[in-house]
Amino acid sequence: MAKAKTAYVCADCGAEHSKWQGQCVECGAWNTLSEFVVQPAAKSAGAARRSGYAGAANDAPRVTPLTAVAVTAESRTLTGIGELDRVLGGGLVDGSVVLIGGDPGIGKSTLLLQMLGKLGEVLPSVYVTGEESLAQVAARAQRLELPLAPLQALAETCIERILAEAAASRPRALVIDSIQTIWTELLTAAPGSVSQVRESAAKLTRFAKETGTSVFLVGHVTKEGGIAGPRVLEHMVDAVLYFEGESGSRFRVLRAFKNRFGAVNELGVFAMSEKGLREVPNPSAIFLSAHAGPTPGSAVMVTREGSRPLLVEVQALVDQSSLGNPRRVALGLEQNRLAMLLAVLHRHGGVAAYDQDVFVNVVGGIRVQETAADLPVLLAVLSSLRDRPLPEKAIAFGEVGLSGEIRPVPNGEERLKEAAQHGFLRAIVPKANAPKKARIGEMEIIGVERLAQAIDACR
Repeated sequence: MAKAKTAYVCADCGAEHSKWQGQCVECGAWNTLSEFVVQPAAKSAGAARRSGYAGAANDAPRVTPLTAVAVTAESRTLTGIGELDRVLGGGLVDGSVVLIGGDPGIGKSTLLLQMLGKLGEVLPSVYVTGEESLAQVAARAQRLELPLAPLQALAETCIERILAEAAASRPRALVIDSIQTIWTELLTAAPGSVSQVRESAAKLTRFAKETGTSVFLVGHVTKEGGIAGPRVLEHMVDAVLYFEGESGSRFRVLRAFKNRFGAVNELGVFAMSEKGLREVPNPSAIFLSAHAGPTPGSAVMVTREGSRPLLVEVQALVDQSSLGNPRRVALGLEQNRLAMLLAVLHRHGGVAAYDQDVFVNVVGGIRVQETAADLPVLLAVLSSLRDRPLPEKAIAFGEVGLSGEIRPVPNGEERLKEAAQHGFLRAIVPKANAPKKARIGEMEIIGVERLAQAIDACR
């Protein structure tokens, strides 16, 4: 029997090294190398042919033109939770592997248990727990008032025994909570190590593709917010979802960062209650502050997360700086882009803020990553600097260029319709996004081409 080879694998980039060292030579990360036992490769087709296996040549893959491949639409099953179906791209795909990460206590296990409570009535499913006992899982299901009849659970951490039970019971949905607790008998490393996580995930992925079972993997997160373990784990699965939420807030946001069967950056919004996670039918309401009247430094924009337009409030506070280098703080926005927008405001808007501390925050803890936030950020900064509120029931969106032009953004008409449905009366948008009609319902639409025009429209 060949002696097992030991390699050291980087948890960030997956690069292999022959010996341990403090820094990965590929990505430069420190203290990320972990021991990994490399298994001997299987016999090649040529070796198998020489050993007398006649079917080896016939089993070898062949080059096939795509015109000869029958393309069929993947079959989807609704989970019974609309916000989860939205993030998954329209439902659960047979044979898909989904990785869900999030902070401890954010609600990952609660969401998946609620999903199986509704999905179990349609498809046979199994909840595999490696961190809790079956009594704890049953107590949580009773607390969430879930039907216990369709719920089947297994308390096991060995991947070989889990797959043996799954092969016998043949579930159509399998939840692993969590992947860091699963280990394989082939390796001697401790559970949660790079080698154990990668090998266990590989076995589950092969099982999902061969049997058509939909597999959900719960992953722990690091201090930086990424999923613990090797980064190759995110490449092995079909979808990567992150559960986010601010401490002390009952609202949770489920976001897709990778999805082979749907759009990325899709957003699902939940509210944590005594009976588990509840869907939020109107997420725009939680991202808008309830002001008694017009407030300086507040602007409302329409952002787009995946296929959903959302109304988000951007707040700015501009104050005289006592420092030689005034602060630029952005929460929910890119800080370097804020500095660039302030330079554009000075050059093309005639408003200087070089001696002011500027703080910008997106209400609700959401992170806006698109350029449509440029115009509302500048209007909120200008409103706070002048201590003059923007017109009541007004929204804005648009990208601001370095020469002061207001550039259009995608799906402008859908954003305007969303704002009109929420009772807004004025919209300051790029001229290229303005429809031919000057109004949508009772909302007046003002199309602008330059930053100076947008500033004048706010008076």
